[in-house]
Amino acid sequence: MDSNLHSPERRLIELRMEHADLDAMIDRASDEQPMDELMMRRLKKRRLALRDQIARFELALDPKEPA
Repeated sequence: MDSNLHSPERRLIELRMEHADLDAMIDRASDEQPMDELMMRRLKKRRLALRDQIARFELALDPKEPA
């Protein structure tokens, strides 16, 4: 069971949840006036990094085979 806590599948789920949380934070922050541009850039940069990490995990878990 301990190995399940550190499995790549679980890590992928955690990354997707963090990405969704960042989406929600960005949406809320964009509604605020005045908008903190620096914070928005940092949140968007972190979200992009998470998206890249998610893509790498997905490729590692389900490699595409040539047709």
